[in-house]
Amino acid sequence: MEVILVNDYSTDRTEEIILDFIKDKNNFKLIKPEKDFGATIGKARAIANGIEIANGEIILTTDADCAVSPTWVKTIASYYLDDVAVVCGYTNQEWSNIFEGVQDMDFIFLLTVGAGTINWGKPVSAIGNNMSYRKSVYNEVGGYANIPFSVTEDSQLLMAINNLKKYKIIYPLDREGLVTSNPCKDLKTLHRQKKRWAVGGLNSKLDGMFVIFTALFVTLFTLLIPFFYSATVMYIYLLKVFADFFMLYFVYKHLKLKFSFTNFIGFQIYLVIYFISTSLSLLFSRKVNWKGREF
Repeated sequence: MEVILVNDYSTDRTEEIILDFIKDKNNFKLIKPEKDFGATIGKARAIANGIEIANGEIILTTDADCAVSPTWVKTIASYYLDDVAVVCGYTNQEWSNIFEGVQDMDFIFLLTVGAGTINWGKPVSAIGNNMSYRKSVYNEVGGYANIPFSVTEDSQLLMAINNLKKYKIIYPLDREGLVTSNPCKDLKTLHRQKKRWAVGGLNSKLDGMFVIFTALFVTLFTLLIPFFYSATVMYIYLLKVFADFFMLYFVYKHLKLKFSFTNFIGFQIYLVIYFISTSLSLLFSRKVNWKGREF
């Protein structure tokens, strides 16, 4: 196994830290993206450079702020039967307060929705900090050079591979393949993350748009409850809350993560606030600030 660190946004100090980290460590190498792949820019260009020099058949990707489980590579690779092209894994976030806790729950919630659509045969999204695919299939779709630019390049690659209609894409619920990342530290950073994901989601096909508009409908329904209050309306809303609870509780327990009821209540409020604020933000601008660059 070889580990390739691709640094496309580094300062000299960042590069110095990385070089110091990999010193005397076998199988680690740092590369600076030098090759251009058509109109590919940003993170996608960095990944494309890394894949270009990788020798293995199975490509696993994660981010600099992530910690992978000791069994991550072995577990993810074990799912690669002959007809499997992509295997995605779960990512949780470290948390010590409710602001971080609702972000963790949001991650698990969104990934469970993504896993459900993938395992149903209708993939709509993936997350690059715990994603893997065959290099041969990546090359078959033409790599990132042949994929339209998106601020959610991982989901675009997923859809390109799915469009081949030749291979299986799977999303196992496996504790041994878990990756842990850091939450956003403030509201500004969190808003930028959500807006980037939302802008990327606008490129979705019919299946993805159905998921997005269903979420929008549920959000609007929640906001209108005080104006159209009735026992029936409350029963419907409570059914939604209980469905969220049991889905998240099962996933947390299966992944052996700490489930917090306080975080869950905060998450229900957080869902409505961020969905509405992000939707309103998109009405005025679709510019995305990402890694110090504007797209």
